[in-house]
Amino acid sequence: MIDIPEELAASQVRHNGEEGRAFIAALPGRATEFLERWSLRPTGPSMYGAASLVLPVERADGTAAALKMQLLDEESEGEPVALRVWGGDGAVQLLEHDAETGTMLLEWLGGTSQAEGSGGELRHLSSVDDDRQAVQILAELLARLTAVPAPPGLRRLGDIAAAMLDDVPQALDALEDADERRLLADCAAAVREVAGEPGDRLLHWDLHFDNVLAGVREPWLAIDPKPLAGDPGFDLMPALWNRFDASAVRWRFDLMTEVLGLDRERARAWTLGRVLQNSLWALEDGVDGEQELSEEQAEVARVLLGR
Repeated sequence: MIDIPEELAASQVRHNGEEGRAFIAALPGRATEFLERWSLRPTGPSMYGAASLVLPVERADGTAAALKMQLLDEESEGEPVALRVWGGDGAVQLLEHDAETGTMLLEWLGGTSQAEGSGGELRHLSSVDDDRQAVQILAELLARLTAVPAPPGLRRLGDIAAAMLDDVPQALDALEDADERRLLADCAAAVREVAGEPGDRLLHWDLHFDNVLAGVREPWLAIDPKPLAGDPGFDLMPALWNRFDASAVRWRFDLMTEVLGLDRERARAWTLGRVLQNSLWALEDGVDGEQELSEEQAEVARVLLGR
């Protein structure tokens, strides 16, 4: 038997309805199937994220690993593709993968040495108190990850940008505050300027501090990509809002564009594109019918627009 956290079950039902409920119900059987198929032995309690369950395990040769099970969708189906392309260079290594279910066996990133195995404790980049050091580490990882071209078949930023721009008129109508309407319209205008050149790099899309773990092969490694093909400027936003500090937005943006060697104006436009994407999602979800921009997202936009 495996422990399925109530928080994960509730999240799956909330976001995926009956499909999420079925995924949770199938987890015990799926875990048993892959423990047997890949000759794995559980070595610790279940861990979970927003959409996945992870079991610390040991392989037949005694090496530690992590069995990751998640609902297969357009975001998660690209994860093994990206991990194969990176091949452990700046990212967690993919050891096994089942295409039908999306189940993956990943290298274990807990502990400070291989001898500690899966008994080691996970350490996220968010544990680094020095903000500049943490952003520098993240930026250097992101520079490596986005240095390679995206393989065929991944979601494309050009398509995402076009869909966002189609949704802007409805979103503007929904916003009551005039200043917020102008802010969202300016984000959309910035995206229109660069939409014709969406880029072809392999993007992580979700590289925030808690998606970087201390490793054994390398000091820090990226996990949990939601990959797409596009411009690296579209990958900067998580580092701007994670552990949010309005006074840090400018220097974080400057540091990341310098480390990645990006054109500042293109990076600014694509980062405003992330504000647009996040805002459109929030307006669509609208808690209790509330139709307003997140203050954090709005503040990032204001800084980048010079307001």
